[in-house]
Amino acid sequence: MFVELMPLLAGRTVLTTVAKLDDKTLRVNVIPIQAKADENPALTTPLTYTGPPEELDAELGKHLAGYVQTHQQTASTLAEAKATMEAAAKAAQEEAKRKAEERKKAIQKPSATATPASSAPAEPVPFSASAGTLGLFPPITPEPTSTQSKGGLAL
Repeated sequence: MFVELMPLLAGRTVLTTVAKLDDKTLRVNVIPIQAKADENPALTTPLTYTGPPEELDAELGKHLAGYVQTHQQTASTLAEAKATMEAAAKAAQEEAKRKAEERKKAIQKPSATATPASSAPAEPVPFSASAGTLGLFPPITPEPTSTQSKGGLAL
């Protein structure tokens, strides 16, 4: 039993409890203690094995070996997932920083290159009714001086 626990004991404390349930049955609990404050709680999942003492003597070692192997695989998988997520987060931050710098350069570039064609200010163009420019109101045309009126209406 203790040979199988040695790999698990290398990185953490393990509590083992044995309780007598009745005259023929025992319950054994193997409880790994959290090694670090930020450690995933999956690594503290206990193993509970219940059976007669003869069965515990014959089978508990095999079950402990499988449990320790699964525990180590879980720890390895969690470490890989954490490393992958950290690398992805770093890449996303770098990409966002790169895009922000590109946007900043794009905003600064047009304003820096936009210079007037000539240094003299442009002269205002006078309004000309004959030039065909339209204003807010249509141009006023004088009425002809010779009009005939019948009943107040101009013809």
